[in-house]
This record gives sequence, structure tokens and C-alpha cells, in this order.
Amino acid sequence: MAFEGRSLTTIASGLGLAIGGGLLVLAWQAGLWASTAGALLVVLWVVAASGWAAMHRPPAKAAIPAEPLDPLSVRLLLDQVPVPLVRVDAGDARAINRAARTLFATDERILPVPPALAEPAARTVRHEGRGLRIDAVEGRRGDRLLALIDVEAEERAAQDRAADEMIDILGHELLNGLSPIVSLADSAITAAAAGHPSLPEILATLARRIEGLEAFTRGYRDLARLPAPDRGPVSLPEFGEDLARLFAARFGPDVTLTCAILDAATADVDRDQLTQAVWALLQNGAEAAGKDGSVTLSITHTPRVLTILVGDSGAGVAPDARTRIFRPFHTSKPDGSGIGLTLARRIARAHGGDVTLDNGRTTRFRLIAPF
Repeated sequence: MAFEGRSLTTIASGLGLAIGGGLLVLAWQAGLWASTAGALLVVLWVVAASGWAAMHRPPAKAAIPAEPLDPLSVRLLLDQVPVPLVRVDAGDARAINRAARTLFATDERILPVPPALAEPAARTVRHEGRGLRIDAVEGRRGDRLLALIDVEAEERAAQDRAADEMIDILGHELLNGLSPIVSLADSAITAAAAGHPSLPEILATLARRIEGLEAFTRGYRDLARLPAPDRGPVSLPEFGEDLARLFAARFGPDVTLTCAILDAATADVDRDQLTQAVWALLQNGAEAAGKDGSVTLSITHTPRVLTILVGDSGAGVAPDARTRIFRPFHTSKPDGSGIGLTLARRIARAHGGDVTLDNGRTTRFRLIAPF
């Protein structure tokens, strides 16, 4: 603003001198002495005013250089960024904020370097079961700053919110409709005891069926209210043995379970929730395999992730059904609820992992749970 004010003053002074000087010359040539004196006074006034303004103009303030941020302030600022940031230089990759250090479980250097990070043309990288988009900025010295965006997380969150809303609405509506039916059935049983011999048995059967539907609906509603995992150390051999006993008690000799636990370590997971998730996969596999079929259970463990594979000898999943099997209520079984695979995936995602169906002719579900 000060610069603009000084510029306008200079322009006005120049115009005043030019106009005053022109009038002075014209009046002198025409012999108009009064006008000549007036024009001369105008010129002298403009000159005097410009000189006074120049003498009383405040000195220009010197630009104050901005103080550079110290390295600690920069590091603290970057640590607040929720997106993992990685610096790559000549094949060397370093995590430069907390999100990146957590993702790659390192203090700074990333070892080994995922090939996609070192490849300038790569646009995605997959690490610990997470699909990440690479947004890169080229540096002046040939290094690159990479921002790793978890594009799958937003999609999963949107799907889970939609599933929560659908399940909660369905549970609310069905419970409202079933409660008076249960009450009427109980009243009918009492009334029928007075003189209708066959009616009590019929209505009792109806009441039991309705109570079963009510419990079934409550299960759907509870799915939308799945609590956060309560993690704790879980012995993997003991975990597998418990599942094997449950499987034998439920399916007996009809379906064979082959269990392989490749690590005797412990995993930091919610035991109850994970048991529920894996049991849903095992039950799905046993039902798909049928009588004289077989199911396989494999449990492996690394310092950062637990991987559980459940396969079966069934006919496999049709290609057009692969995208629908995890949707709530979707089932191909006459008596299926359509909730088992949905629940397993919800529990795995609550642990920061996922449940996926491997590609191939045979059916094999893969559950991963990072620590």
C-alpha cells in the first residue's frame, strides 16, 4: 500500500509540472502576464509540495528475513501428518514421519526396500496387506518424496458404514414386528389350554420359531455394534487346538479337518473375536465341502502379522459370486444366514487386517491381522 501511495504522488507531481509548464509557456508567448504569473506560481507550488513530501516521507522499513524452522520443529510438524511420508534417494528409503515409521516398523531406514518404492514409474505399493497409492514429488538432487495414500481404507470405511446402517435398520424393524407376535403367541397358548387340544402344540411350535427368528435378528444387530478388539497374547498352538476340538464336536467324522500351525509363538489379538471369525470361515468351508469332504486350516506368524488360511474341497466359488460373498445377508445355502463371512471380515478389519478370497479353482480364504 505504501508503494502504491508513493507511485500515485510521483505521477500527480509529474502531471502537475507538465501542465503548469505548458500553461506558463503559452501565457508567455501570448503576452498574458497575469496568466503567466499564475502558471509560474502553480509550477513553484508543485515543486515545493513534492520537495516537502520527499523530506517528510517515512523511511522504508527493511524486510525482516523469516527465521528458518529448526530441524526439530520440522520433524515434529511432519509427525502430525497422518499420511506415511518416505524419502527415497538412490535406492535408499527412509521414513520421515511417525506414520511411515509405524507402517514399516522402523526408526528411520526401511529394510528391505519394497521394489515399488525404488521404482519411479510405480504408482501403487502393497505392504502388510494394505494397498497404498504412491504420490511422488521429485527433489532437486534427484531424490523423491513419497506420500503413501491408503485408498482402500476409505472404501472399506464407506462399505462398513453402509453395512452398519442396513443391519441396524433391519434389526430395529424386525424386532418391532416380532415382539407383538411373541406376545400374541403366548396369549394364544394360554387361551388354547382351555379347550383346544391341538392348538397349544401348534402355537408352541410357532412361538419357538419366532423366538429363534428374534435371536437371529439380534445377532444381525450385534454385528453392527462389534466392539473394538481387546488385544492380548494368544498362544497359536492352543488357539488351533481349540478350533480343532470345536470342529470335531460340530462336524464329527463327516468332514475332515487338517490343521497346520507353523509357529509356536503368541499373537497379540482379541482371542474371542478371532475365534469367532475363524470359526465362521471353518463352518463355511465344512458346509461347502459336504459329507466326506475336507477342510484345511493353516496358521503362520511373523513379527508384524498373523496369517490364517482356511480352504475346503468344495466346488469353489462361482466367478460371478466372488464380489458378493462378503455382502451382509448374501448366501447360497437354503438355511444360510449370510452373516458368517461378513462377520469374519468385520473382525479382521477391526484388527487392521482383512479377509480375502484367494484366486484359484479351489476355495481358500485368507485372514490377516497385523499387530
